[in-house]
Amino acid sequence: MADVLSILSAAAKTTTPITAGKYVAVDPSLYEGSWKGTYANGKKFEVAVSQVNGFRAQVKYQSEGTTKYQQVLIKDNAFRVGDTKFQMTANNKATINNVVTDAATGSTYLDTAYATRDV
Repeated sequence: MADVLSILSAAAKTTTPITAGKYVAVDPSLYEGSWKGTYANGKKFEVAVSQVNGFRAQVKYQSEGTTKYQQVLIKDNAFRVGDTKFQMTANNKATINNVVTDAATGSTYLDTAYATRDV
């Protein structure tokens, strides 16, 4: 039992955290609003960002047949909602990366699209 604990302890000390660095407060006016776009396959999506406070926000992701609500942490101009990553690239522009699983084969692929914010 002691060997297992020492192995776990050593691994925890050498493992780098997924989110290295500190979260810092963001400007709510840069994020809040409705971000819309279309994937390459023609499916439309919308990311509604609200209640930005510090580095936290409430997000609703909606694409044809899928709706997800989540509280997110914003870091390095990005956040995740389920399998979808939102990355702000410029003023009122963002890149959306969505991991999609093919129901027929079970394989996954990355679907990338661009979103613009309604001002």
